[in-house]
Amino acid sequence: MSGQSDEFLAHAATGVTTLCRAWAISRKDGKTFGFTDHDTELTFDGVTFRADTGLSAAALAQSTGLSVDNTEALGVLTDASVREDEIEAGRFDNAEVRAWLVNWSDPDVRWLQFRGTIGELRRSGGAFHAELRGLTEALNRPLGRIYQKPCTAVLGDRACRFNLDLPGYRHEGPADRVINGRVFEWDDLAGFEPQWFMRGRLDVLSGAAAGLWGMIKRDVFESGVRRIELWEAIRADIGPEDQVRLTVGCDKRFDTCRLQFNNLINFQGFPDLPSDDWMLAYPTSGGVNGGGSLR
Repeated sequence: MSGQSDEFLAHAATGVTTLCRAWAISRKDGKTFGFTDHDTELTFDGVTFRADTGLSAAALAQSTGLSVDNTEALGVLTDASVREDEIEAGRFDNAEVRAWLVNWSDPDVRWLQFRGTIGELRRSGGAFHAELRGLTEALNRPLGRIYQKPCTAVLGDRACRFNLDLPGYRHEGPADRVINGRVFEWDDLAGFEPQWFMRGRLDVLSGAAAGLWGMIKRDVFESGVRRIELWEAIRADIGPEDQVRLTVGCDKRFDTCRLQFNNLINFQGFPDLPSDDWMLAYPTSGGVNGGGSLR
């Protein structure tokens, strides 16, 4: 089978094997967790695979075509490995997963059986259930340009090319008050127009919630207080001294790109795309029928 070494095939052909399963979960923040269903710890690839985690996996479904490989992992929530508060905070969302069949008497003899990411995570009865999605999952997303009036780029990405590190487009510092992880208030946040950060992003830079972020729903002044509200709450504790970063938002309009960011050369929309009414229009003697740009 694909990816199996001669040593692994020779061991499997003996009929009396010393095989076990091992999983490595690598989160976006750089932390890696190792698990095995063997009764003692294993170590390879710089990862220690713990034997006392209660992790197990259902049957692995794999294919040679473009259908999605999938499986499910089940594990007990423990403070030493996967904690419930970290799952709730979203630390394991889209984490990379690798699964091996390993000869526990010689861990160098192993087969990388699965590689993918964590999909849906469910918690129940003191355990977690993780859907594991194979590498072909990424092929299910649509590709190509979309012909629409608003810009299709994400502010600051390779298509937009705007430098968000320019002065005036970001703010870093602690919030004066944080309400339920969703509303952030400042008594003095001068230098930014109202709604400047709406549709932008708030990143937590330090503390227990470091690395988590949320999209900004509202940015208003109310009774002298700058209040920024997220669409979804940050699912971890944010202390009074924890640093956050506010990044300006963009409404994807032609005029916003030209006036607010001076980035019209990289605008990825089609502002002169005819509307549905234009399709029903007809020439008139008193109008301009040149078919040129409206700008």
